[in-house]
This record gives sequence, structure tokens and C-alpha cells, in this order.
Amino acid sequence: MSEKNVQQLPPKTCSIERLVTNKQDVEKVLLGQKSATRRNGRYADVGEIMVLNDKKFLVNHVYQQTLGELTDELVAREGYASVEEYKQSILSTHAGMPWLPQMTVWVHEFHLMEE
Repeated sequence: MSEKNVQQLPPKTCSIERLVTNKQDVEKVLLGQKSATRRNGRYADVGEIMVLNDKKFLVNHVYQQTLGELTDELVAREGYASVEEYKQSILSTHAGMPWLPQMTVWVHEFHLMEE
């Protein structure tokens, strides 16, 4: 990771400790079923380490994407079978949130670090 790549991203809007907090999502990460999460802000820098139940996960990619760009393959990394399943989960968690194809989210991809 170079300094230049980090500087191209805007400041974080939240801390990495808040990246994955939903109990079901934490379980998916620990079971190896979830290796990405989308947020409305940037919660981590590439190279940061997220700790869940004493296991360390390295953030290896952070980028923006619109909801309209989602595919079943992409949301599989979130632990969902389809975009529709992911959409329903998000809308049930965030009451009143519109699902707009042009809405931009931050994607945080991570993997389990070897001990």
C-alpha cells in the first residue's frame, strides 16, 4: 500500500470498529461467509485490521460503487444469495431508506489474517 493510494480517498466518516457490528453479519464473517461490507461512509483504510472475537481481518480493498452496479456475484461476498435478498435485508434494517440505483456506497473488502 502506498501513501499516494491512501491520500486519494476522502477522510473516514466512522471507525473500523463500527464496520461490522450486526450480530448476524459478525457470524457470517467468522464462518467465512462474508468478506465484504457496504456502508454509506468510509469506515476503514486499506491495511487496517478489524478484530471480531479475537480474530483479525485485514481490509484489502476500499472503493465506491452504486447500488445499481450490484450483482448476485458481488453480494455473495456479503453473504447473500441474490441482490434482491441483500436489498430486502438492507431495507428491513434501515427503515425508510430508499433503494436508488444511483446511490453510492463504500465497499470494504477484507480477509482473515493468518496467525
